Amino acid sequence: MDSTLPAVAEELLKEIKKAFQETSHVPDDLLLGLKFIFGPSAVPALDLVDQRSVTRVVSPSGRTAYQVLGSSGKLYTCYSSCHFCTCPAFGFAVLQKSESLLCKHILAVYLSQAVGACQELTVSEEQLTSILLAEEEDEG
Repeated sequence: MDSTLPAVAEELLKEIKKAFQETSHVPDDLLLGLKFIFGPSAVPALDLVDQRSVTRVVSPSGRTAYQVLGSSGKLYTCYSSCHFCTCPAFGFAVLQKSESLLCKHILAVYLSQAVGACQELTVSEEQLTSILLAEEEDEG
């Protein structure tokens, strides 16, 4: 993960990964920390992880994006390198209102990485470009 998240959030995600690797579960104190730091995004993000809704999409050149199947059934594209998601909640709660650090989709990406719950999908460069351009067309 990049260091653009607050240090306390980075540290919490590292602790979750370490605990899960050692015990195959996340202790209650870390779950409480998750709720404290990420607020209302925490529980829905954990639900997305439990449902294995996160897919890491990789092209042969190594370009990576994540797709998260939201609770509404819509597929959102997330970029963990810059903490961006195409969902409306990200635009409103994170960018406009600054009420949250992340939306539930990006948090689900980080949690899926920590507990090894990401689906993997290898696509061609053209397919990845189509995925990325489709999001732009939806917004424009």
